[in-house]
Amino acid sequence: MFKNRYPFVSIVKDLFEVKGIYFFFLLCLLTFLLLFIKKTFVEYEITAFQILDERGEMGMFKIITGLQYLSIPAIYLVKFTFIAFFIWVGCFGFGYRVTYANCWHIVMISEIIFILPELIKIIWFMTVETDPNYFDVRAFYPLSLMNLVNYEHVADKWHYPLKSINFFEVIYWFFIVAGIYVKSEKEYKQSIIIGVFGYILPFIFWLGYYTVIYK
Repeated sequence: MFKNRYPFVSIVKDLFEVKGIYFFFLLCLLTFLLLFIKKTFVEYEITAFQILDERGEMGMFKIITGLQYLSIPAIYLVKFTFIAFFIWVGCFGFGYRVTYANCWHIVMISEIIFILPELIKIIWFMTVETDPNYFDVRAFYPLSLMNLVNYEHVADKWHYPLKSINFFEVIYWFFIVAGIYVKSEKEYKQSIIIGVFGYILPFIFWLGYYTVIYK
């Protein structure tokens, strides 16, 4: 049924065949490897960091990097838990019997899409813009609204929202909706509505809240 009507949903359904624990470890491993490559071959190649390294003053930065590596599973656990809760509330509100565990699984599987922009970012700074500064690296997010403006002319509080609204985020929305459709086995239009109220609107609200409280 999924393959005939919605080929995209069929792909997501196949992803759900992977056991959650294995997929979580794979996701953490990929994130770890990409972070290591970005730190080693992009950020630490920035002139300012090379100067600090020559002076023996990179210790604090390496400690922070080590903490970033260790925090990957914890960050994913917190992120998946919160987003899954909103989606579960959305499903419950519309009368869909989708368990919280299934919502968590939907969010975890959907997260794989965000591996692509990190990979693109690494390739970009290793092959195209090979002499960036630290702020160039931080501000860059492929196929995002940030690419349409000069980050130096935009207030800092808008950097995160502009980077967050991107092509991959939209694909993530489709993964969420497809996951709800697969797990609930209900109407696709209703799954879209749940996706909008369970994730997209809270996501937009969060971006608005961020810009208001940013100082």
